Amino acid sequence: MAPRLQLEKAAWRWVEMVKPEEIRREHIELAYRVNVPACKRGACRRNCKGNPNCLVGIGEQAWLGEIDENAFHNIDDPNSERRDKNTFVGLTNLGATCYVNTFLQVWFHNLELRRSLYLCQNSRLNIAENCVYYEPQSICEHLQYLFALLQNSNRRYIDPSGLVKALGLDTGQQQDAQEFSKLFLSLLEETLSKQKSPSLQNVIQQQFCGQFSYVTVCNQCGRASPLLSRFYELELNIQGHKNLTECVTEFLKEEKLDGDNRYFCESCQSKQSATRRIRLHSLPPTLNLQLMRFVFDRQSGHKKKLNTFISFPEQLDMGPFLDGKPDQKCVYELSAVLIHRGVSAYSGHYIAHVKDACTSDWYKFNDEEIEKMEGKKLQLGIEEDIAETVKSQTRKPKCSKGYHCSRNAYMLVYKVQQEESSDSSRTKVEVPAFLQKLVDRDNHKFEEWCSEMADMRKQSVDKGKAKHEEVKELYELLPAKDGQLYEFIPLEWLKKWLDDSIATKEIDNSLFLCSHGKLHPDKVGEAKRVSLRAAQLLYQRYGGGPRLDGSSLCNECVGQRCRVLRLKNQLNEDYREVTTLLKRPLSDGGFWVGKASLRSWRQLALEQLEEDEHETKHSNEFGSELPEGTEEEMKTFNEDILCSHGGLSILEAERKLVSSEVWTKLRVYFPKAPEFTQNQEPCPQCLMLEQEEKDNEAISKMMALDQKNQLLNLFQEKNRPTLTKWPQSTDVLYIVPLFFVDEWRKFIRRPTKSSPVSSVGNSLLLCPHGGFMFTYDSLVNGDAQHIALLWPSEWEVISRLFIVDQPISIHCSCQATPTGSTPQYSTQPELCWECREGFIFQQQRDLREYTQATIYIRKVIEDKTMIKEAGPEPNASSSEAEEEREEPPKMDGVKDPDFSQAVPSPQSTKEKQNVVQTAHLLRGEKALIVSANQTLKELKIQIMHAFSVAPFDQNLSINGKCLTDDSATLGSLGVIPESIICLKPLNITPCDPPET
Repeated sequence: MAPRLQLEKAAWRWVEMVKPEEIRREHIELAYRVNVPACKRGACRRNCKGNPNCLVGIGEQAWLGEIDENAFHNIDDPNSERRDKNTFVGLTNLGATCYVNTFLQVWFHNLELRRSLYLCQNSRLNIAENCVYYEPQSICEHLQYLFALLQNSNRRYIDPSGLVKALGLDTGQQQDAQEFSKLFLSLLEETLSKQKSPSLQNVIQQQFCGQFSYVTVCNQCGRASPLLSRFYELELNIQGHKNLTECVTEFLKEEKLDGDNRYFCESCQSKQSATRRIRLHSLPPTLNLQLMRFVFDRQSGHKKKLNTFISFPEQLDMGPFLDGKPDQKCVYELSAVLIHRGVSAYSGHYIAHVKDACTSDWYKFNDEEIEKMEGKKLQLGIEEDIAETVKSQTRKPKCSKGYHCSRNAYMLVYKVQQEESSDSSRTKVEVPAFLQKLVDRDNHKFEEWCSEMADMRKQSVDKGKAKHEEVKELYELLPAKDGQLYEFIPLEWLKKWLDDSIATKEIDNSLFLCSHGKLHPDKVGEAKRVSLRAAQLLYQRYGGGPRLDGSSLCNECVGQRCRVLRLKNQLNEDYREVTTLLKRPLSDGGFWVGKASLRSWRQLALEQLEEDEHETKHSNEFGSELPEGTEEEMKTFNEDILCSHGGLSILEAERKLVSSEVWTKLRVYFPKAPEFTQNQEPCPQCLMLEQEEKDNEAISKMMALDQKNQLLNLFQEKNRPTLTKWPQSTDVLYIVPLFFVDEWRKFIRRPTKSSPVSSVGNSLLLCPHGGFMFTYDSLVNGDAQHIALLWPSEWEVISRLFIVDQPISIHCSCQATPTGSTPQYSTQPELCWECREGFIFQQQRDLREYTQATIYIRKVIEDKTMIKEAGPEPNASSSEAEEEREEPPKMDGVKDPDFSQAVPSPQSTKEKQNVVQTAHLLRGEKALIVSANQTLKELKIQIMHAFSVAPFDQNLSINGKCLTDDSATLGSLGVIPESIICLKPLNITPCDPPET
């Protein structure tokens, strides 16, 4: 079928030979394209919108032929969400919470921990037993409920959002998995310590806590100084090692303390060389080994992942590593391996391999997906074979029997080996009755949902089958054959009728009506001509209207369009003739036409024709586009050369002289346009105003030159008096607002663009009582930004040239003292102490009652050289700090992630919570938005998001004063806008030796 524009032109080609009064029925049918041949199926790739008889490509393909039942619905089988028999339950990934899911699965499979959590007393037990109204609130309640669902839920996976929300975790930001493990265990230990039962109070210590000591031996006297400490996990360095034994050995190796790092021996009462080592005394039943895969890279200034292969055994004998003869079982069995997929420390995915304590089978937990490993052995091969872009790919070493190798494992969980027993109670954990009620409630909801989904699937299939039969019946009746009665149906309605995903509404033809209540000729391309029989069936089933049959073709609209098209044709001929006439030289006489009007006269004429036709859109056909870069919006032709008084504009550059022949043709289209002959004089009022404006500009220039010559030093800011070093040549200086001087300089620089200054408003510097608001000391310091000092000679000139409401002067006199003479300063008018004190009080109150103000957090690291290079001292003035912020210095040597401007990965480019990004921050410094009523604890949480430093590891100080009261507000602690707070992370872990 011909393109849409060709069909439209063919529909109206007859207007060139037929006048409006000669239109007949055949012309009307041509305009509405009634006789355009219908398209055959397969002849066109998509529906021909310009052809009302084309019924191909409107969505019928999906309904012709046999259709599978599954095509009638988009609802998955609800049983696919059901938990299979003898499998475990997965956890939904809420965005970036896969690291949380892995730890929850590991802790769930710790039967002692799960059993103890179930035994925790619930303060809301009476509500919990009435499970209809109960929802978990505390972290312990959420964990109880979550473990109960993991144990007895009918769902294939559950949603942990309740627990994640209670922990305050950001679901869109991936946290440090190893740090999360520490924080959560400490939080759980604190929660369980409030239980009444001693066994529950100490369950975390009993399961995960061991003891070691730092032993320091003085080389001089041989005195050993042990320091006992507890640990919940051992953090093992893997860099440079190949197996787990090497990592543990390095953790326990002896360290020499000499040189600047010597040890103060209490026996010798002096610093002595010494040795220090860690000695393991006891191990917990569950031994967590953190493999330090994510380390700080000093070269790049970011964390990086170590892709080192580390081999580890299925059975681990810790006896050789314990101090002395161990009196406990030291053989451990591997129970879980936590994996990080990905090459970057800032992104990737976390999964866990966990051994079932009941069956000894291994399972892979990957959020919602859980896979049982074949056999009874751990299989990590598939995880290590995943393609990763690593700069130096190292071949996986061969592992001995009973060993595994991994370059992605970051945590190993070992459990002490137990003797085989037939007692099933050790591996069986019963869910308490009140928790089982909650699980049953959730299972009931799940079963109801499955039933609803099944019913919806059945209803969709039944509805689809009925629609299939209807379409097959009606589609064959749609085409209107020659000579048959017909009606017009909206194309969009037919498409929605054939779209099973959209509910079919009644037929609405109201948008297709013209002002005469019939089918608009321009809308025929958006409708389809169908047989009367098909239209009757569609209206009978779906209703709607108004119905548009063969009598709905509008004679008036066709006649109006015929007239407009004929005028457009004539307009094109006139346009070509006018263009030719404009190129000819002018003879005597002529008329003035605005250049903008002359450029767009054809567009204006077309718009008038469209308005006559009552159309809302402007036609750009027949080459009627405006020249590129011309955007004048003309309402009336030639109005662009009218002045505000209705006369001829004095701007001769904006008009053009045209011949009488051209003007005659233009008047045909714009009979009401203003007419100006060549001899027409410009508007006399505009000429007079123009002359006045020129005179005023000349006066302003003379005034500016005169004032500049008399106050040249003030204009050029040369030889200015200062209060810090009083000039010896005078004992009095005068004061004016700095605003007055700034405005006066603007006028001097651009006298024709800026308004002249006529008065000096010194009242801005006075209080309501007429007293001066500033002291000599304040003017020397911060308040100097409000005033400008003048010499007496300059004041005489200003008093003569401008209106001064109140002179202000400052006087210097010498007062004799026993040791010499001391200068005394006074002002006229005198200082108003009452208003001055109120002004200072208001300033101080504003500093304590701010909202949405900016402060700066500067991270302090141990490298003193770097701190010195990074920026000014914390107690430096704000102006000095701002100057240094303008040009941040380059740094060499030791770097810290927060001191680097580079972004390690696309994920880390997201702006952290309440952090202001600015190009003028120092390295290691970040800006935060705070309020005065905000507590120090809330500020620490903001700092945690910005620097990834936990609140209890933050040492904050301002101007050398430590900030320790978490409940105090920032205003009461003396934190004001633009303050610089120093952050020194403690970073002390159980593996770090204490300070001596």
